[in-house]
Amino acid sequence: MKVYFKPTFIRQFKKLESALQEESFEKIELFKDEKNHKQLKVHKLRGILSGRYSFSINYKTRIVFTYLSKTETVLLAVGDHDVYKE
Repeated sequence: MKVYFKPTFIRQFKKLESALQEESFEKIELFKDEKNHKQLKVHKLRGILSGRYSFSINYKTRIVFTYLSKTETVLLAVGDHDVYKE
């Protein structure tokens, strides 16, 4: 799967601790293979984020994304549960 990054995602990513950035990169690499989506707890969001999806980096941190096609996604935001409020 091809992954693109929104500028807002990149800004939020740069604010993360280096260890969390590293862990995020590892999870993004796993995310590129659909077989790992269950392990990453990929799920559809509801409410104001309806039509978007999320997956876990760790117990606290999430990445919000949307599918552009079956083989392309764009990562929109990264952070704790407050990321769902944006």
